[in-house]
Amino acid sequence: MVRRKEDVPSELKQSPFGGIGEITVRSLLKGPEELYEKGRVFAHTTVYPGAGLGYHIHENESETYYILSGTGRFNDNGTIVTVTGGDVTFTGAGEGHSIEAIGEEPVEMIALILYKD
Repeated sequence: MVRRKEDVPSELKQSPFGGIGEITVRSLLKGPEELYEKGRVFAHTTVYPGAGLGYHIHENESETYYILSGTGRFNDNGTIVTVTGGDVTFTGAGEGHSIEAIGEEPVEMIALILYKD
């Protein structure tokens, strides 16, 4: 199967998880069914300059970000780290995180959410 970029569904989200501004989420796989019920998100996410996903905790699932480009301020359970292209973040079950784009360019990243069990 090939899904052409024009066929990848995208959604503009305002203030996700109480964050600021807006992000775009492009669903690369169609939810749990294409993830064989092992997860719920595999997406290309754009966090626009000055915008961010608010701090949230993952229950019974993990979330990994692969940063493609841009510079972000990542909150890893209260520890603030600057992330850039090529960095990988991992938030395990019961842990929390947030990210905001800092600088002039958006943060482009791949997000993967997998179920713990």
